[in-house]
Amino acid sequence: MTAAAAPSSAQPQRPLPPKQAVAEGFDGAVVSDTPESTQAGIDVLRRGGTAADAAVAVASTLGVTDPYVAGLGGGGYFVYYDAKTKKISTIDGRETTPAADTSKMFIDPATGQPYPFATAVESGRSVGVPGQLATWQRALQKWGNFSLADNLRPAEQVADRGFVVDQAFSDQTKEEATKLGQFSSSAKLFLPGGQAPAVGSVFRNPDLADTYRQIGRQGTGAFYGGSIGRDLVNTVQHLPLAKNATIKPITGPMQVSDLRAYQALDAAPTHVNYRGYDVYSMGPSSSGGITVGESLNILQNFDLSKMDTVQALHHYLEASRLAFADRNRYIGDARYVDVPEQQLLSPAFAATRACQIDPAKAGKSPVAPGNPYQTSGGCQTVPAASTSSNENHTNHFVVSDRWGNVVSYTNTIEQLAGSGITVPGHGFVLNNELTDFNFAPTQGTAPDPNLPAGGKRPRSSMSPSIVLQHGKPFLAVGSPGGATIITTVLQILVNRLDLGMTLPQAIAAPRASQRNAVTTSAEPGFIAQSTTPGLEALGQSFTDVGAIGTAAGLEFLPHGKILAAGEPVRRDGGTAAAVVSPR
Repeated sequence: MTAAAAPSSAQPQRPLPPKQAVAEGFDGAVVSDTPESTQAGIDVLRRGGTAADAAVAVASTLGVTDPYVAGLGGGGYFVYYDAKTKKISTIDGRETTPAADTSKMFIDPATGQPYPFATAVESGRSVGVPGQLATWQRALQKWGNFSLADNLRPAEQVADRGFVVDQAFSDQTKEEATKLGQFSSSAKLFLPGGQAPAVGSVFRNPDLADTYRQIGRQGTGAFYGGSIGRDLVNTVQHLPLAKNATIKPITGPMQVSDLRAYQALDAAPTHVNYRGYDVYSMGPSSSGGITVGESLNILQNFDLSKMDTVQALHHYLEASRLAFADRNRYIGDARYVDVPEQQLLSPAFAATRACQIDPAKAGKSPVAPGNPYQTSGGCQTVPAASTSSNENHTNHFVVSDRWGNVVSYTNTIEQLAGSGITVPGHGFVLNNELTDFNFAPTQGTAPDPNLPAGGKRPRSSMSPSIVLQHGKPFLAVGSPGGATIITTVLQILVNRLDLGMTLPQAIAAPRASQRNAVTTSAEPGFIAQSTTPGLEALGQSFTDVGAIGTAAGLEFLPHGKILAAGEPVRRDGGTAAAVVSPR
């Protein structure tokens, strides 16, 4: 679509929507992590923007109000349903490794051993070439009504005038104060006077507002090779250490040429049919769509709706245990490794994995990967290897518009507060996405698909998903949470499609995440359920890890009505769900 004129930024500020977990209505909807970002999207939708326009407004505003999780310094995966063509497309905006990096980029030359994880995070070496801005531009080129400058304007306004600090933002700042304090630019922005902003105070980021304005005037070239990009590269090559910094200063090899070479990639979605629903998600470099899809294919061999709850949960846990074994062995950036996507998502392969599930006994992890190249002759496996996942914090939001277009978009800077490095004068934090690579081989004598290489995208678990029923949108869902994203999306789909829950119930339900580990990560509410003794009798064991994920979803009801659902409790009271016309 061509860019259309949007109204002036001098409009009066609308009151923010309440931070509510559920909303119903018509003409479009947004569910995101903060009221400011949800309102930015709703305002764009009301002005005639598409779901793609609103998604850029939401994402850029999250860069202001959720800066430790999102922003210009990161990347993500964008899944889009186009109501005109009735097709689902994806954009891979994952960060890339600088061209000069090698498979040994995280090996300490002084010891020959991998750097400690925290050392690698708080370094220029961990910073991948950001893909966020390129993703926004590509989405608008394909599906937008407004220009990039128009869609950045709500974020500029929030960054200029500020937002009221809530408990979640204050707590996150305190949690990451040591890391942020290592860098003078980060300490100046996020720890004024050496303290985290107090709850109820107003947090402003005029440098980020100016950066958005410059991109609006000059285009994405200002970032991918222009003055913003040069400042970013200089920051990675010359860390802005604070005077009292205690970290080992490891710089990165990123060049301006790496920024100029970056492309957000159009990619085919993954697809499986589950009980008559078509489930679409993100393919490699993400492992999310394949692993969710394989898990669903495995579960397709069982009728969960006719099982008691203990057996239904047991089968859910075992399916993800098996799918994660295959994820770790086979999935990486498909431009660099041969990912057997078609085989991993075939019902025939799923049948060879389903026969591994014993209804009377949990599998013993690490279970062996399957053999996707041999899908006959019973339960085929190959030697087991170790599991590995360094992913952590992300955010996810969903958008729909009056025409029926839908966005499911997960984005991240990796760890909470990323690398901890803020680009001086620009107000955004740089990612540490390259620590999502395996630092050293993990698969024994088999090739490791997730070792670094120049230009390669690290494997991700982000699983933004759109579900169609009879060719029309039924659900859009996703979650943050690193490797637990896969199990969160899977559990929500099972809750909704198999266990008779409504979408709000499916999102609110206690979660457990089995990722081919000896014990299953679980929320306290899951462990407290009456089903736990029965699961433990089957050999399932659980470790309390606190909250898992912060999901956001849309369900498309009859007669054009939309149900927008977020978290009622997680993230200190949930996400902000809103609709354009709440009637």
